[in-house]
Amino acid sequence: MTLSVAGSRLVDSAGTPVRLRGVGLGGWLNMENFITGYPANESAMRAAVREVLGEERAELFLDRLLTSFFGADDAALLARLGVNCVRVPVNYRHLESDDRPFEIIEHGFRHLDRVIGLLAGHGIHSVIDLHALPGAQNQHWHSDNPTHIAAFWQHRHFQDRAVHLWEVVADRYRDNPWVAGYNPINEPGDPSGRVVGPFYDRLVKAIRAVDPGHVLFLDGNTYSTDFSIFREVYENTVFVCHDYALAGFAHGGPYPGRTRGEWVDRTQLERSFERRTVFQRETGTPIWVGEFGPVYTGDPEIDRQRYQILRDQLEIFDSYEAGWSLWTYKDVGLQGLVSAGDPYMDRFGAFIAKKGRLGADRWGSTMEESARELAPLHRLMETEFPSWDPYPWGARYQTDDLIRHILIAQAMLPEYAELLRGCSDEELIALADSFALARCVRREPLLDLLAGNLLAGNLLGDA
Repeated sequence: MTLSVAGSRLVDSAGTPVRLRGVGLGGWLNMENFITGYPANESAMRAAVREVLGEERAELFLDRLLTSFFGADDAALLARLGVNCVRVPVNYRHLESDDRPFEIIEHGFRHLDRVIGLLAGHGIHSVIDLHALPGAQNQHWHSDNPTHIAAFWQHRHFQDRAVHLWEVVADRYRDNPWVAGYNPINEPGDPSGRVVGPFYDRLVKAIRAVDPGHVLFLDGNTYSTDFSIFREVYENTVFVCHDYALAGFAHGGPYPGRTRGEWVDRTQLERSFERRTVFQRETGTPIWVGEFGPVYTGDPEIDRQRYQILRDQLEIFDSYEAGWSLWTYKDVGLQGLVSAGDPYMDRFGAFIAKKGRLGADRWGSTMEESARELAPLHRLMETEFPSWDPYPWGARYQTDDLIRHILIAQAMLPEYAELLRGCSDEELIALADSFALARCVRREPLLDLLAGNLLAGNLLGDA
């Protein structure tokens, strides 16, 4: 069922409108610290685990985790919910290595092929999302960036490799009707704003030369919020916004209520959505929210408010006929529809709690952890450099990123890996299998909320 853009909608090969609604498969082919419980960035975690387990046994554990994280049961669950699309984030390192640039790792496609096939068997489309590009396209952990520098925009070499990689991916899936399309750059963070637009021109031309048929899903600059970088409206293209609600962050206040001095209610959510989709509505192109969703705390009253945020956002998206991809399907308890069980959570639970106490993960941090210890540093920066306003989110966030989410997080890597020392092969497999759906804990209120929204939409004629 090949999709294409027709005005402000996606349509199938028969011309029937299709609104893609589903989830992101975060933390799988692009692992993230808050999703699977490790600190810092994925490649640093893998190196620490290899140091403890050795190459072969580390591969046993990490590859088994990929196998268990998403299987036939997961695809069936999503189908029962009424999902018709899964956004699949991918780290380029599965398909190419830094020490052998431009050489494609054929073996690296095996899990992506497997899951696209599983989803297709249930009539669910996939959007292939390159979440981590060579050199890192943004300033944070989710592009597998061990620093705060998005070097991708500084070096033609990295850009050439990304173009080549997408030519290979597009050629591989060009005839697959269950691939809805390609999301070539997740949340670009080009500080100058001058490189990303011309690079998109080049990348779109290269992909189209190989695969003229599939839809392109293009994120705006500054983490999919700035669409002024686009110099033309490419054909058969969806311009993707991300729409996380302010009150839904870990530091979010009551809903409705004030978060960091800003009043947040349903009206504010809609105004925020309208700001983020001006480009799409002015150009008459489809609206697709590639990421959104609150985080949960375990406090019943706060989580009740978070579910209301999500319910209100979904109603807003429905009123604008916007498609969406909720972040994220599976994790260790912060945001997922389902979360890992034992023995993984038994072994790593205290470590994950320590990460929370220190605010080591950017996603899930309230920015108040270790506040007494960090307060003198924040005062120093504010006093000595009052006009410092670094990209993308300003001085307070930059200081926290450098201290909590890079320095402290990287210091925790050996501790994470050491928790695997002494494990037998059978124990490593059991730890990885904690992410299999049969072992997972289901967030039932969230599952019910999504199923109800999807069912209502299907009854109204959404394909």
